[in-house]
Parts: sequence; C-alpha cells; structure tokens
Amino acid sequence: MGMGFRGTVTDAPDFDASADAETLYNAMKGIGSDKEAILDLVTGRSNAQRQEIVQAYKSSYGKDLIDDLKYELTGNFERLIVSLMRPQAYHDAKEIHDAIKGAGTDEKCLIEVLASRNNQQIHDLVEAYTDAYGSDIEEDVTGETSGHFKKMLVVLLQGTRDEPGVVHADLIEEDAQVLLAAGEEQWGTEESIFIMLLGNRSFNHLQMVFDKYQEIAEKSIEDSIKSELSGDFERLMLAVVQCIRSVPMYFAKRLYKSMKGLGTQDNTLIRIMICRSEIDMLDIRECFRMCYEKSLYNMIKEDTSGDYKRTLLALCGGDDDLAGEFFPEAAQLAYKMWETSAMTKVQLRPTIRPASDFDPADDAQNLRKAMKGFGTDEDVIIDIVANRSNEQRQEIRQAFKSILGRDLMKDLKSELSKNLERLIIGLMLTPAEFDAKMMRKAMEGAGTDEHALIEILVTRSNEEIHAMNAAYQDGYKKSMEEAIQSDTSGRFSQILTSLVQGAREQGPADWDRALVDAQELADACNEDSDDMEIKFMSILCTRSFPHLRRVFQEFVRCSNKDIEQIIKKEMSGDVKQAMYGIVRSVKNQPNYIAERLYKAMKCIGTDDRALIRIMVSRSEVDLFNIRKEFKETHDCSLHEFIQVETMVGDTSGDYRKTLLMLCGGQD
Repeated sequence: MGMGFRGTVTDAPDFDASADAETLYNAMKGIGSDKEAILDLVTGRSNAQRQEIVQAYKSSYGKDLIDDLKYELTGNFERLIVSLMRPQAYHDAKEIHDAIKGAGTDEKCLIEVLASRNNQQIHDLVEAYTDAYGSDIEEDVTGETSGHFKKMLVVLLQGTRDEPGVVHADLIEEDAQVLLAAGEEQWGTEESIFIMLLGNRSFNHLQMVFDKYQEIAEKSIEDSIKSELSGDFERLMLAVVQCIRSVPMYFAKRLYKSMKGLGTQDNTLIRIMICRSEIDMLDIRECFRMCYEKSLYNMIKEDTSGDYKRTLLALCGGDDDLAGEFFPEAAQLAYKMWETSAMTKVQLRPTIRPASDFDPADDAQNLRKAMKGFGTDEDVIIDIVANRSNEQRQEIRQAFKSILGRDLMKDLKSELSKNLERLIIGLMLTPAEFDAKMMRKAMEGAGTDEHALIEILVTRSNEEIHAMNAAYQDGYKKSMEEAIQSDTSGRFSQILTSLVQGAREQGPADWDRALVDAQELADACNEDSDDMEIKFMSILCTRSFPHLRRVFQEFVRCSNKDIEQIIKKEMSGDVKQAMYGIVRSVKNQPNYIAERLYKAMKCIGTDDRALIRIMVSRSEVDLFNIRKEFKETHDCSLHEFIQVETMVGDTSGDYRKTLLMLCGGQD
C-alpha cells in the first residue's frame, strides 16, 4: 500500500485549545445543544489536539468535558463523540473492558482489536487498561476465555512480534514446512506451533511464509485453518492471517460485515472508524471499493442516520464512487488475490456421508410403516432420508419397489406437503434428475428464474452437465438446449447454450495462452459492448477454471482493473449475472454459492426453491466449505441463519429440521 500518511483526520492548523473549549462550552449551554458545531469541531481535530481541548476545558470551566458531552448527547452519536475524545489507547482499553465485563464475552471485539494492533499500540493499551481499571488486562482476559483461543490472545497481548521488515530468510521454508506438518499432515493440529509462529514473526516474514506454504500445500493457509480449526480459535487465527496479508483489507471486510449483517453493529463501526481515521482510512476505502463495488462513504450513508451519520462520514473523509477509477494499490492487491486463487486447490468437503451398516430393505420397510395408516411419522422419514448418501437412497427406492411393489416417490408425494415434500423428493432423486428438474422449474411457468439457470450451469462439471442433459431428455422428452433456446434470448441465451454443451476445457493453466487471453479481454474492454460480450463469452465459457484464474490475474496486469469490476461496470442484466457467476465460481466456488444462499434467505420472503436446490445439490459435494465461507463473510453461521430465516413459513418445524441436518454443524 502507499507510503506516507494514509489517514483522513489530521492536525488542524492554527489550533487554539482554549478557543475550541469555549466553542464546545457554548454549544452545550442553554436548552438543547448545537450538535453540528460539536461534530464539526471534534472531527476537525486530531486525537492529540482533542486531548489538549479536554485539558483546556477543565482549566477554563472546572468541569470534565467528557461528562458534559455524555450528559448533553444520546445514542450512537454520543458514543461516537465521547469515544473520539478519549486517547486511542484508552478507547481500546474501554472496548476490551466492555467486551469481557458485559453480559457474555464479546469475542469478536477481542479478536478484532488484538489481531490488528502493532506492538506499540498493544503496549499502550496494556498500560491504559491498568490505569483506567486498576487491574491487569491479561488476568481479566484469561479469566473470561479458555483453550487455544486464550493462549493466542495472551501471545498477542505481549506485543513481542518482530518489528516490520524483520525477515529471517533462512527460516521461511522451514516455518512453512512446520505449519504444514502441524496442521494438514497430522490428526489433532499442533495448535501451539500455529500460535508461536503467527503470534511472533513479523508481518513481512509471514507474508513470505504464506506464499511458500501455498506452494508446498497447494492451498492457502486460510483454507487449512478453516478445515483444521473451529470456533473462536479459528476466527482469531483467520483474523491474524488477514491482518498479516493486509490490515486495510481486514478492516474493509469488518466494516462491511458491521453494516451488512442482521442489523448494524454500531460498536464495530464506531471502533474501526475512530481507530483507523488517523492511520490508514484511505487504504481501507480503496480495499472496500475493490471488494464491494461501492464506496465506504455510500454504504455508511445508506446504513446510518442523523448526526451520527454526519460524524462517521467526516471520519471517512470522501466518496470514492466519484473517482470512478481503480487505484494502483488496489490493483496490486487484486493481482495478489488472484495469484493466491490461481495456486489454490480447494479440498471439497461434504456434510452428508454414506451411513454405515446400511440396510436398504430395512429402511424401505420403516419408510412404509411411517406412511401407512392414519397420519404420517415425518420424523422417521426425515431421519432415514437425510442420513443416507444419494447412492444409498437410490437403493432404498429400488428395495421399496422390489419388496413392497410400490413407488416410493408417489407415496412420499401423497404423504408430505409444501417445502418438506420438495426437500425430501429432491433428496430422493438422483443428482442428474434433480438438476434437470431444477432447470425445468426455472424455465416453466410465467417468469424465468435466470439466477437459477446461471447458478446451476456455472457450478456443474462437464460430467454433471452431460448427466443432467440426459435426465432432462428422458424426463421431459425434449433437449435442455431446445428448452433454453425457447425460453431465453439474445446473448444470454448464447451463453447458456455454450455452457449446456458441457464442453469446457479441462486441465491446468497454459501460461503463454493465458497472457494472450488476458490481453484479448483487456483490448475487448475498449470495444463496443457487443464485441466485448462476444470476446468475454468466447474465453469465459470455454477455458478451464485453473486457466481462467491465471487469465484473470494477468488481466489485472494488462488493464490495471479487476475483472469483476469490469463486468459489473460494463455489462448489464442477465449477461452481467452470468459472466459474474463464472468469475465468482472460478475464484472461489464455495464462496459464490454461500452468497447465493445468503440472497435466497435475505430477500423479503425466503426463496425456498433456491434454498432447497443448494442444500440438496451441495450436501454431498462441498457444503462444509460453503458453511465456512458463509461464516466468514457474514459473521453468522449458516446454521443460525437458516434457523432465523425459516421460522416464519415453517409451522411444523420439519422443513427447518431437515435443512439443519443437511447443514451439519454450528461453526
């Protein structure tokens, strides 16, 4: 990132502490306070100057400025202004104190503060804490936490990390090997090694270690952490790794989550805006716009209100959407992210595995019993169907016919209803039958569900697409290609037709060809939209995913822009959605699917068809990975999200219960 000062709040020139103290005193005198005068003054001074104002206020009026502000102001605005008046270390100390002394520990706050502060900030925090609360921060933190999570917090509280720039060249390879041996290569991760290395080596050194790790393990250190660790310890280690990679990027993501989740997390928003306003807010803004296609300024504007909003916007300092161009620093970061993506081999992990001691005849008879006579025993049905692999379910279908002479699917349809029926039937179909049915549902009836068509076709392998084509032909007596062409039109139709061939190239990246492809895409950006779409389609719909990762990385180098940005900016409608879906799948397919799940539940009224489609089709492929991505992006586990979002329409709870069984765990 750029050198020099990257904050948005600086020392005010011609500063006069007594005059400012008088302005604040007058703003609070009489009935009602002049909030604008207060926020303008406070955000227009640096933290060091604010400390002088506090001093001058006491000298002139014999009163405590912070007490007066607390008395005059209310709500988030009060918290924000009062926090700005505290020295940074004391603000950090208060946040930590509140996080452990409140009802229930706020682990997210502990993680954010301790993972992101440098040695000096940590030492100042430890001192301020003792001064403010008369107790030892380490004792207080260890009293409220446990296990490896506690150990890592203690390491971070020492503030003994090697200084920036200290790199032990001879240890890079060794550290990477040690991390690999500690995590991936043995049962029960050697957490203490992770703790020692990630807590003590310099950021520069660890960045090199992570690159080397990626080379040896063919996966990112983040992926290893997600598959080896869990709970608060996993979250803390991920936060440390993200800060090592890029502190501004870490904060951009935290800010986004604080505004995007269920309700705004004002504590987090206030903490970050205050703490970074004099350090690296400009870098955070760049990262934010690169990741979320919208400026931090606009996000704050949409998400907050009143004087609180005005103060936050003053700290933010400017609207990057007006600039419209991609900053060089952000382009380098995009390049690095694509490089990481290009080297990654994700280990896909399902949530549903075959049942051991499986007896199809037994299952068939128990299902029959559950449906016979008066009333249906849903619990038995759910318990059998959700705990078997798809192959086992096919054997049950067969046994049901052989032993009982009945069609299990028909029986299930007559006994179950609504979403539970759709979900159970979805699980009982073969993956190819299910995909074909989902494609059919997306096209029949009044409107076309373009999102569903895109999601299915960009996330399936060639083999899966061929199987789906056969099942479609078999079930609906026409080819899926014909169906697509009669239901969609124009360039979008061409893209889907290309994808439905299932003819995407396989295999690794071809470096020389990747350079040519990237240059062609970069040149196409300057042509008219028609030619641009044709060129993008010819490359994005045909090349292998590993090859495209390399192409997108080189694209940043050729054009100084990120491929996702270009698609969002230059394309529109369904074509944009399809291209975007391909790019997201290439970059990180579990993450793309996690986003689709989030959207399915977040809209007004849950899109149950999408929810069922994803949970059924991914449970034996990569639902575990999707869960981890969901947790990291939304700070809320998929499990709790399903629980909250499906409460409304699911009166019996059976539908929700089945979804949660497929989801697997809590994270």
